[in-house]
Amino acid sequence: MVITFTSLLPLLSCFSSKKSQREAYQKAQQIGPFDAVIVPGVPFKDGRWDTVMKARVLWSWVLYKNGVVKNIIYSGGAVYSPYIEAKIMGLYAQQLGIPRENIYYDSLAQHSTENVYYSYLLAKQLGFKTIALATDPFQSLMLRGYTKRRFATDIFHLPFSTDSISKFNYLNPVIDPQSAFVSPWESITKKKGFWARFRGTLGRDIDWAPYKNGRVDPL
Repeated sequence: MVITFTSLLPLLSCFSSKKSQREAYQKAQQIGPFDAVIVPGVPFKDGRWDTVMKARVLWSWVLYKNGVVKNIIYSGGAVYSPYIEAKIMGLYAQQLGIPRENIYYDSLAQHSTENVYYSYLLAKQLGFKTIALATDPFQSLMLRGYTKRRFATDIFHLPFSTDSISKFNYLNPVIDPQSAFVSPWESITKKKGFWARFRGTLGRDIDWAPYKNGRVDPL
């Protein structure tokens, strides 16, 4: 069975209503622009972006071109394939028209919780004061409690909706992924067992001890 971009989008979007997604976007337009938006990575395999990566990158591009965000932080290391996820997404974003100088990278993250953590630290280092998270509704929902509990500055959740990006499905930029290639490389599945990876997914590979009440300081 072939799963297409347009057929998978409704599944990714079904974890929050279109109304709530639309309201989040409208609120973001009112209180924005945000200094930066975090975009979690997706493994790059078979020489091209998959449906999920395409949706996340397209959404970040929509947010940028509509003036909702000033900068993009793409996050993700070479976790499940020998390509740095953040760099791959950045290459696609540049082909879509986002200027290189408005793209930043976190290549340390191996899990979604780390995508937020390391990107937040990068935003703090860069002097950004307002930040958002742009991803699919499912991941946004899974991270909502974590972002509220662990970070002193509010991270505004901006899940995409099917309607917001499906009309751009025709866009298929071509990139040279070589600059994102890592060698030597070993998959996380070889380095860590299932339960160790699960702990990482929960954010337990992060040392929270230095932070008061386990909460990272404000931006």
